[in-house]
Amino acid sequence: MCWRCWMSCSVVNDVPLVEETAPQIQVLFEDEHLVAIHKPAGLLVHKTYLARHEKYFAMQMTRDLVGCHVYPVHRLDRPTSGVLLFAKSSAVAHQLCVQFESRQVRKYYLALVRGNMLEAGLLDYPLKEELDDVADKMASQPRQAQSAITRYEPLLNAEIPVPSGRYQTSRFALLRLQPLTGRKHQLRRHMDHLRHPIIGDTAHGDGKQNRFFREHFGVNRMWLLAQKLSLTHPVTGAELSVVTEPEAEWQQIFTALGWGDDELCSGKPWTLAGT
Repeated sequence: MCWRCWMSCSVVNDVPLVEETAPQIQVLFEDEHLVAIHKPAGLLVHKTYLARHEKYFAMQMTRDLVGCHVYPVHRLDRPTSGVLLFAKSSAVAHQLCVQFESRQVRKYYLALVRGNMLEAGLLDYPLKEELDDVADKMASQPRQAQSAITRYEPLLNAEIPVPSGRYQTSRFALLRLQPLTGRKHQLRRHMDHLRHPIIGDTAHGDGKQNRFFREHFGVNRMWLLAQKLSLTHPVTGAELSVVTEPEAEWQQIFTALGWGDDELCSGKPWTLAGT
């Protein structure tokens, strides 16, 4: 494209187009071997063929922020926010991958779901591998379902006097989730199986409920936060826990659902005390 064409495409009604704003990442922990960040919802972890037109990636942004190459050792879905860990060398990355694969790393999530939940439980429900229509089109088709186990615990319940679908009120629950295995979209698929889909999940959630929540509360995201990661430091051998806080929009929703200071400050249910 010539520069005259580029200039004409960059101006609408004599107003320059606003350049895309870079998402903000926050360093939660860093030493000479590791760095953990808070990844915002909507940010991809690294470049892929399917995302070749995207501009920002957590891996590159973290590298630029800490001034050295970083190696991913696990992943978070694009719409999930929260703790994301990188290694600063391939050797440390290998050691961390071994911990993840052997299920030595403990992961805790915060989720907002449809409906009230009154009892904690453990869901052992095998999942078949999900294949992408484009990226996995050459892969062998459906394999046998793999073991998938999730521990879930209700923290708070809410019911608001606003009709949703055929119901005269709308109910939601704040849950703590702990995946004991690491299958693709495990938490999202397991909560859907329990009939408590995660709000904002466009792949496995309730489309009508997602639309209601988005239009009523004015916030568009998937309400899943990777809140805490606990592991053995691969070099020092010390126990390491990295924790993040819910973003501002969570606090906005807490208030809208009627969870005031009394409920939220009584033990601060999302702080994972004692886990």
